[in-house]
Amino acid sequence: MRINKSLLTNLLALLLVAGSYVLGEPLRPYLFNTGLFALSGGLTNWLAVYMLFERVPGFYGSGVIPLRFEEFKHAIRNLIMEQFFNRRSLDRFFKDATEISDRLEIELKASVRKLDLDSVFESLVDAVLRSSLGGMLGMLGGRNALESLRDPFKEKLEDYFQVLFDKASFRHHLQDAVKNSVESEAVLGKLEAMIDSRLEEMTPQLVKQIVQDMIREHLGWLVVWGCVVGGLIGLAFSVLVTV
Repeated sequence: MRINKSLLTNLLALLLVAGSYVLGEPLRPYLFNTGLFALSGGLTNWLAVYMLFERVPGFYGSGVIPLRFEEFKHAIRNLIMEQFFNRRSLDRFFKDATEISDRLEIELKASVRKLDLDSVFESLVDAVLRSSLGGMLGMLGGRNALESLRDPFKEKLEDYFQVLFDKASFRHHLQDAVKNSVESEAVLGKLEAMIDSRLEEMTPQLVKQIVQDMIREHLGWLVVWGCVVGGLIGLAFSVLVTV
């Protein structure tokens, strides 16, 4: 059973606030301020994580990951076309292949496994660092704090694109694209249109689902540390006030 770190930490902070009304002096202000500051820190970071994926009216920069999905799709398209379906590659296919559509299908499947998805991951990290979470992430290591997400992110995308380009409808369109074409230039144009059509199936909601659970699980620690740092500040404040 997966424990929701964010919810558990915020509940503990809330219990500290509630417990302060049970305890008498002199512990009450220490417990109250520690719990209140911890709760404010945890809720602030929870909201920041939430706003990576959801638009919140009145909050500039919220929903940054779905908002950048067009850029995300454009990066994938360029990777496929520039790395594996450039004119030089197609000229080679037409020169020595008898079943061009079969060769292209095999190459496309292989290309998904070889895609340089690191650049797509870096784009995602840049979006996160420019969001309202950037400051807190900087305290916890900045870009390095998200590095452990790189391999799971790449694996999820590879699996998704393997399924996307392995559909029977795509194979049929690929065969149709080269059936009456006699030069690589014509096939290249058709390939670009086909890949664009496939990528159009990616919606903001789908992009969000690909990364949401993975990132939320990892960034849940920001809520924990927000509570810890907030609680320490609240405790220090109580000590300074009573001295």
